[in-house]
Amino acid sequence: MVQPRIDSLAIGSDSTDSEPLLEFDNVGLEYPFEGSMRRIIQEVSLSIQPGEFVSFVGPSGCGKTSILRMVSGLSPAPIGEIRYRGTPIKKPLRNTGIAFQNPVMLPWRNTIDNVMLPLEIVEPYKKDFRQRKREYVRMAQDLLSTVRLQDFQKQYPWQLSGGMRQRASLCRSLIHSPEILLLDEPFGALDAFTREEMWGMLQSLWMRVKCVGILITHDLREAVFLSDTVYVMGPRPSSIIYKVKINLPRPRTLEMELSDEFNHYFASIRQHIHHN
Repeated sequence: MVQPRIDSLAIGSDSTDSEPLLEFDNVGLEYPFEGSMRRIIQEVSLSIQPGEFVSFVGPSGCGKTSILRMVSGLSPAPIGEIRYRGTPIKKPLRNTGIAFQNPVMLPWRNTIDNVMLPLEIVEPYKKDFRQRKREYVRMAQDLLSTVRLQDFQKQYPWQLSGGMRQRASLCRSLIHSPEILLLDEPFGALDAFTREEMWGMLQSLWMRVKCVGILITHDLREAVFLSDTVYVMGPRPSSIIYKVKINLPRPRTLEMELSDEFNHYFASIRQHIHHN
């Protein structure tokens, strides 16, 4: 059997014909600590292409979640620069979807109304919400069907299991067709069986929307299953110590986890994490 190609590349050495959607240019991060500045991220330089799904893995405290905040514009990069379509990110990006480990759903809204929330507050959907509400309801129902929640549209958050709430949260994060989907350990609180089921559902939703996906996870198998590219971050002060392209066909299935190719990717990532 031919082993998949594993590339450990210097960041910034990519060559591609398409323009990147996101560019990290010598991005760093530091915090004040006991009267001085403590460096969290030493330097990160990379590019993410339109429609690419990438994961960041590494030890706790290495700045993975901070990367999501910098990409979103909620906390612009204090050192270096992150550019969106060539323009430095200095304020919150509008066309972004976010899903967290604990799905935050408004308790007074049922499932479909929670999913439709971005359409009420994000332009250009907001201004046409009343006139196009029936169309938007169909959009929400279509997404809910993809994650098998079509029979739970009228239930409230407290009537749903944790996995159901996370599925609804993913639908909400994608209903406005964002260009960038930010995922901060979205399945970390779920049991192993539900977590693996969610991988396939997220993949299906992402393949429909075709946005950039950026996943923060401690689950290396999750990173391999979902990603086109996996970046391994080293201990604090961190940088990218390893990059691997996941050349597995899509749509991916849970049976692929048993393949030599899948486990070769997993082992290579694990080796670099434990050797640093």
